[in-house]
Amino acid sequence: MSYLINLEGVEGSGKSTVINFIKEYFEDNGQEVIVTREPGGIEIAEQIRSVILDTKNTEMDGRTEALLYAAARRQHLVEKIIPSLHEGKIVLCDRFIDSSLAYQGYARGLGIDEVLSINQFAIGDFMPNITFYLDLDPEVGLTRISKNKEREVNRLDLEEIHFHQKVYEGYEEVIKRFPERIVRINANQEVERVVSDIKAVIKDRLK
Repeated sequence: MSYLINLEGVEGSGKSTVINFIKEYFEDNGQEVIVTREPGGIEIAEQIRSVILDTKNTEMDGRTEALLYAAARRQHLVEKIIPSLHEGKIVLCDRFIDSSLAYQGYARGLGIDEVLSINQFAIGDFMPNITFYLDLDPEVGLTRISKNKEREVNRLDLEEIHFHQKVYEGYEEVIKRFPERIVRINANQEVERVVSDIKAVIKDRLK
């Protein structure tokens, strides 16, 4: 069986770290896995990513931002995600549609329904099988980022704490809309415990 599993969360919630542990878990169980990210994952989408996250692009309009994310997502989906699933692989993705709903739909004030509509045009009815939301206070996440000198600093990192708080609120609204798909994981604990909690859900849901 092939599955698309994605991780969501505020900046600094630990998605990139956790996703590699989950990859190892699936590989240890004999499954072929690819790890990818949004925006990005393939050349065209990575080029769009560089525009979206460039710290010089502070004048970018919220709708422009939402449309660029949706465009990158469409290309990523048709060029990498769907072909990988057809090959029977597990796809682990760092962010997917819920990020757009929380960041642009709620925090930017564009409206969750409006941003959902843009993304439905981009990806149709395609959705992840499971979404793990790494629940962490935004202030804790930003503190983690400031201590991680190897992490890229992008345009969203430059936003005020109020914006990141709105993103957190946005995720709460998104979870209410998709409770069957999204699983909340406490990210304010040791990474080993976070991974263990995710593994337990995977064992239960993907028997």
